[in-house]
Amino acid sequence: MLVRRLQAQRERGRAFQPRFANDEVLAAWLGGALAISLLGLISAWSHYPLVVAPFGASTVLLFGAPTSPLAQPRNLVLGNTLGAVVSVACVDWFGSAFWVMGLAVGLTIGLGQRLRCLHPPAGAVALLGVLLHARPGFVLSPILSGSLVLVLIAVLFHRLRPTGSAYPHHWL
Repeated sequence: MLVRRLQAQRERGRAFQPRFANDEVLAAWLGGALAISLLGLISAWSHYPLVVAPFGASTVLLFGAPTSPLAQPRNLVLGNTLGAVVSVACVDWFGSAFWVMGLAVGLTIGLGQRLRCLHPPAGAVALLGVLLHARPGFVLSPILSGSLVLVLIAVLFHRLRPTGSAYPHHWL
């Protein structure tokens, strides 16, 4: 009985989990590697080297699931920038106590939902901003500039692929 139930669950899971062709896997790997290499430079130049971590999560969405609503330019750019603004404001007003991390992430989620620019890595941007005691410059560099560069790389990369995959599906 238990074995049959586990087999049935596994089959249902297979039906819902996406399958990727070999060329899609190779393209996602190449696009992600290129994007993070360039964003690593921006992070290092801005003296916020750990910021490449949330950009890594954004890159997974852009190259691994580019049709997701959460991977579209509005969500990525506005979501990440919102997370940066929230973290800078929270650090300025409340410092960087443990509860401020939760406040910043919670506000980023709520505002992202309300403003229709939810982007999961933006929560990591807000958390990291508090941990790094982010100053106002954090919003422009590395977050806004890195997000714009990441979208540009994704648009060019997807359009230059032989299959000509369409990204983005919408801008706003």
